[in-house]
Amino acid sequence: MIFNYPIEFPADDCERLVPDPATARRLVNERRPELEALLVQRRSRFAPITGAIQPKTLAAAEDAIRIAFCRLAYRHGSWGKDFHHYHNENHIFEILGPRLERLLDAIGIEALDVLDWFLLALFGAAHDLRQREIPQFEAGIGSNERASIEETFRILDVSGFSRTDHANVYLSIELMIAGSTFDARPAPPAKEYNSAEMVMESGGALAQKLDKKLDKHAPGWREDPRIVHALDLALIAADLDTANVAEAFPIFMSSTERLCLEREMRSRRDPDSAESAQPIFGFLTTGQENYFFDLHRFSSPPGREAFAAAKENNVPRMRRMEQRMRERVKSPRNGTEVIEIFRAVVAEVS
Repeated sequence: MIFNYPIEFPADDCERLVPDPATARRLVNERRPELEALLVQRRSRFAPITGAIQPKTLAAAEDAIRIAFCRLAYRHGSWGKDFHHYHNENHIFEILGPRLERLLDAIGIEALDVLDWFLLALFGAAHDLRQREIPQFEAGIGSNERASIEETFRILDVSGFSRTDHANVYLSIELMIAGSTFDARPAPPAKEYNSAEMVMESGGALAQKLDKKLDKHAPGWREDPRIVHALDLALIAADLDTANVAEAFPIFMSSTERLCLEREMRSRRDPDSAESAQPIFGFLTTGQENYFFDLHRFSSPPGREAFAAAKENNVPRMRRMEQRMRERVKSPRNGTEVIEIFRAVVAEVS
């Protein structure tokens, strides 16, 4: 571990439901075979560079992705009882599928080695594994992220990786998930930490400040090529995580709506109630404006190459969306009414 973070997050029931690769393979084949199809497609695309990695290591890498996918599906997704509208297994598909594909198209498969591509895929599958941890921040890293790091280490262990022989894999995934932290402030007393809210109200992803965190907690890291490379991957990972801003505008706004609904769920507000009207309106207007124009930045050259132009294309649509929302939402009865207006506005400006 690079960062001194004394809190430990033990395994929970979801880990015990998917304890090993065999269980994950069975569940994926039975419930989400499209993940298996995606892994097969990527294996084919990476064929020109897979000679640099042992077949058993590649197999272990795919198993780690399957395990992380299944555990998130149980913990916060459609297989369990604590469904999160945004942080669920479908968010994994967003990153593993079209976003990673756009990065591959933009920079080419040989820009990174096959293990780096695997790490980006594992980040997509594992960085949101935990969403309900009590906020205890250290070195700017959130409890959800720290718990996700610890669980990912255990996933790597059972998939066939060794903390000694594959130390660079563990180092890289630690920095990548740590960099996805969106807020380092303790929650107010008696308030549950709401990760959906922090995306819009924080100072942005920690990845943009990871170099300064490393200066403080790992002096001399610039002389260690493993850490330098891990930081490069962490910046790319952060860009993949936040590249919804570069999606086609209806897709971008759909993810915004899901994040909004998750925030309401985590805040224990019913969108059909009057108390949700103003929070939802604020999230979809001021919150989006702050995030899109002020907080969000692409952190890596590959991320900018793959996504920056598409984000720029969304600028006029974002401005029109917010303007029309402010014109049309006057005295909404509830949050559901605000969302219905939002959907109509998005369709108009897209």
